[in-house]
Amino acid sequence: MAGERRGAVLELLRRPGNMRCADCGAPDPDWASYTLGVFICLSCSGIHRNIPQVSKVKSVRLDAWEEAQVEFMASHGNDAARATFESKVPSFYYRPTFSDCQVLREQWVRAKYERREFVHLEKQEPYSAGYREGFLWKRGRDNGQFLSRKFVLTEREGALKYFNRSDAKEPKAIMKIEHLNATFQPAKIGHPHGLQVTYLKDNSTRNIFVYHEDGKEIVDWFNALRAARFHYLQVAFPGASDADLVPKLSRNYLKEGYMEKTGPKQTEGFRKRWFTMDDRRLMYFKDPLDAFARGEVFIGSKESGYKVLDGLPPSTQGYHWPHGITIVTPDRKFLFTCETESDQREWVAAFQKVVDRPMLPQEYAVEAHFKHKP
Repeated sequence: MAGERRGAVLELLRRPGNMRCADCGAPDPDWASYTLGVFICLSCSGIHRNIPQVSKVKSVRLDAWEEAQVEFMASHGNDAARATFESKVPSFYYRPTFSDCQVLREQWVRAKYERREFVHLEKQEPYSAGYREGFLWKRGRDNGQFLSRKFVLTEREGALKYFNRSDAKEPKAIMKIEHLNATFQPAKIGHPHGLQVTYLKDNSTRNIFVYHEDGKEIVDWFNALRAARFHYLQVAFPGASDADLVPKLSRNYLKEGYMEKTGPKQTEGFRKRWFTMDDRRLMYFKDPLDAFARGEVFIGSKESGYKVLDGLPPSTQGYHWPHGITIVTPDRKFLFTCETESDQREWVAAFQKVVDRPMLPQEYAVEAHFKHKP
């Protein structure tokens, strides 16, 4: 009898919608919440265990199932749960996948089932109101210490600002929504809720690194920034659909890591630097947590004369790592080396992806800025 019930649950897994985790989309979920009626992956089942007042979980294959539990799963399922618990998810709200960090996935699960934010619109005010202020721990540029700083996000002014003192009249920095990006970087920042915010000043990238001890708070900040970007882009591109705008709200980096580089004359020795590939900007830093890039390289498309080559020119000297990469631009060649062959392959693939993509009209303006940099 127990085997029959388990077999019935396994059969339910094959229904459309149930073959991927209800929360993060991971394939082949083998856990279930028998109080919510959803099939979930092992990773999300751990999050559900932390909200036992809402969700109780079982292994589809290993645990015993009661008849009433099987019937409940049969009358619900992932598609039905989505129709209920995700009925009012704002377009700008970030829906995490199985490759996203823990805090994003946990707060998505809690927002759906525990707080029911996507059933009750008034619960979305922390990130939908167009204005948000509060304190975040921000990393100091010079000493690397995290200090509490007041942040204000105002859509009306189109800016995120922070203040060095809570009673300060003038902000320490004003970051325009137009050029703002936010991406979770827990490993780099050394905190599970670490968020990297980048903005442009004088067409150069600046980084700030922040966190909040409360997972809900930092994810609300992240989605408030996405909402501000969304509303800015709706005005800037009045004919664009939500589907066109949502991918532009925030972006993860294409690739990050250490490589060695040499200077423009290619006669000085190679130096180890931390590189970040952000869309078409390849930036390099002395340290991963530096506020400013030491330099930036624009990588255009093959139609505009950009190429990525394995290896270095034969006459190259002064490098320590054996796996070379040459980026050819209309103006010069950039030479890099990687410590391992797999690093080289990953960097070449990331560069090639960018080079293969035709340039957008606005990217030609960015390229022109790079050419006229002092």
